[in-house]
Amino acid sequence: MHNCSLHSGNPRFAVLRRPGRVWAIGAVHGDARRLAGLHAALARRVAPHDRLVYLGNVLGRGRSIPDCLDELLAFRCAFLARPMAFAADVAMLRGGQEEMWQKLFELHFAIGPLDVLNWMVDQGLGATIEAYGGQVRDGLSAARQGPMAITRWTNALRAQFQRHDGHRDYLSALRRAAYADDGSLLFVSAGLDPERPLDTQKDAFWWSARKFEAIDRPYGGFRRIVRGLDPDHRGVVATDHTLSLDSGCGFGGSLAAACLTPDGRVAEVIEV
Repeated sequence: MHNCSLHSGNPRFAVLRRPGRVWAIGAVHGDARRLAGLHAALARRVAPHDRLVYLGNVLGRGRSIPDCLDELLAFRCAFLARPMAFAADVAMLRGGQEEMWQKLFELHFAIGPLDVLNWMVDQGLGATIEAYGGQVRDGLSAARQGPMAITRWTNALRAQFQRHDGHRDYLSALRRAAYADDGSLLFVSAGLDPERPLDTQKDAFWWSARKFEAIDRPYGGFRRIVRGLDPDHRGVVATDHTLSLDSGCGFGGSLAAACLTPDGRVAEVIEV
C-alpha cells in the first residue's frame, strides 16, 4: 500500500508545523521520469525538520501519469519513514488538472457537458483520461447522448482509476493551499487574488495565475508566496514577494523545485 495515512483533518489547507526548511516541487504534468530524477536529488539533500510540498498539477499532459502518482506516493512514504517525521510534514496541493479530473466525475450534472468536456481536453485533461484507460472520443460521444451515457462512461473511468493502489486516496487528500504555521510561507498551485482573503480564494488557486503575477506587496503577512504553475513556463522566477517554479515539465522542459528557509529565502534550486 502506498497511502501511508494520506488523510489529514484539515479539509482545505495544509499547515506545515515548525518547519526548518520547505522543499516545494513545481508542476509535474505527468512526467514520471523527471519526478523520479528530482526525488533522487532530494533524497541526497533532505535534512531533519524539512517539509515537502507538491504544488499540484501532477496529473495531465504527460504519458506516464499513473507511474507519476506511484512515484510520488512511494517517495512520500520514504520521506515520512525518517525519524521524527509526521504525516503533516508533506502537503499535496490540488492543481487545475486535479480539479478538472475530479469535476469530470460530475460531468453528468453540467450544463452543456459537451462544451465542458471539450474545454477540459483543451486544457490537457485528455492525457489523464487516456492514461487511465478511457477514450476522449467515447466521452465526447457520451456527452452528446446525455446524462445516462455520461454516467456510464465516467463510472467505467472511475473504476479504472480506483484499481491503482493509493490513487483515489491521493485525490481526496489534496488541499487547496499550504502555509507554514509561523506565517512565513504560503504555497499555492497557480494563482491567488491579492484582493481577497485566503479563505475566500476558491478557484482562484487554479485559475488566477495572471493576478498572482501582479502581486507587488506582502499578502496576508506572508514573507513569500510560492506557486508551481506559470502559464508561460518561464522557469524559476523570484520577486520580493513571490516565487514561481515552472520550467515547462510536461511541455518538453525540466522539473523545478526549491528549498525555502523560514525567512522566505531561496536556499537552493534543483532542476532535472
